[in-house]
Order: sequence, then C-alpha cells, then structure tokens
Amino acid sequence: MSGAGGITTARRDTAADDIPVDTPRGPAREAAESELSKPMYHENDPNVLQRALNQFWDWVAGVFDAAAGAAPGGPAGLAVLVVAVLGLAAALWWRLGTPQRSARKAEALFDNDGPRGAAQHRAAAEAHAAALRWTEAVQERMRAIVRSLEERALLDPRPGRTADEAAAEAGRALPEHSARLRAAARRFDDVTYGGRSADQAAYLSLRALDLELDEVKPSLPGTSLGATG
Repeated sequence: MSGAGGITTARRDTAADDIPVDTPRGPAREAAESELSKPMYHENDPNVLQRALNQFWDWVAGVFDAAAGAAPGGPAGLAVLVVAVLGLAAALWWRLGTPQRSARKAEALFDNDGPRGAAQHRAAAEAHAAALRWTEAVQERMRAIVRSLEERALLDPRPGRTADEAAAEAGRALPEHSARLRAAARRFDDVTYGGRSADQAAYLSLRALDLELDEVKPSLPGTSLGATG
C-alpha cells in the first residue's frame, strides 16, 4: 500500500532529518559577531559613566513607579506627598536656619578692630538702619547693648565673650529682661552665623531693649555680673 510515493516521502523525511539545521548558521553567526565587534560599530556607544547614569535613572523611575502604585490616589497622590515633604523641609529650614550655625562655633561678639564705646555702636546701628541694612543694624545694636552693660559695670569687660555668654551673664542681674536678652543673642547668632537676614522689626526690638536696659537698675546694686559667679 505504500507504493512509490510512500517510499519517496520516507526518503525525503530521512534526508531532512540527516541535515544538521544549525550547520550553515554557525559560521555565519561567528562571522557576524566578529564583524560587529569592530570598533567602528561602537563609536557612539555610551561610556561607562553614561551607562551608570542610565541605570541610575532607570532605578529612580522604577522607584517612583512603585511609589505611585502604592500611594493612595496613584501618581496624583504621590505628587501631593512629595509637595508635603518639600513643604515640611522648607519649614524646618526656615525655623532652624542653615546648617552653618550648628557646624560653626560661635565667635566673639566684638571685632578685633579696637574697642568702641556703646555710643559708637549705637551710631553705627542707626546709620545701618537708615540705609535699610537691617542685618548690620542688628549686629551693631547687640554690641551696643553689651558694651553699655560693661560701661555701667554690670558686665566685666572680657575679650572673646560671645553674645550668648553676655546674655546669660546679664540675665543674672537683670532677671526681668533675661528672656529678651537671650532672644537678642539668638537673633544676633542667626544673622551673623546662621545665614539669616534681619528686618526692621528685629532691629526695632533690639533698639527698644537697649533703651530700656539703659534705664533699669541691676538687682544687686554695686555688683558686676562677672563677679557674681
């Protein structure tokens, strides 16, 4: 029943099975890989840094995609969350100032350009205020406050004293003003070491404190703050 046609078909199948299919493509693949390995085909390939950056941005995109999928509301919810985090960071920066203040040790209140009296510091503060240089005006007014206390023997003159130290010492003889003295010292530190800017309200606050301190009497008459310990 097989007949001649069946024999022909069987021979064709046997011949097809005997031919190695990959034999012609093996040398061709090797030749192609050898050709493509030539430098001329890789002149425009990204360098190692570019490949690393591409992988990094792919990773970042994957992280955001995963976060967007997990966040309530999808991408819109993620956007709201990012805005909230940025707002919190801005609020903390505004409240605490730049890291410069914590990283830098507070320096002496007075410069090393020679001693100046309270009246000179007040005049300098008023000149800065008239020119709307509020930061410099605050600095000079704080110096005027401390120098005035020294001139009235409420503080012992001491080179190298910081604004915080002066406020703490002055607060012992003038307890009703201790909180405002500490606040004035913090404001001085903020604008001098913390990168903050002063405004007119800050200067007027220090000016009012200076004028009030110039009129008050210490709690311990005849005793300087440096001697109280």
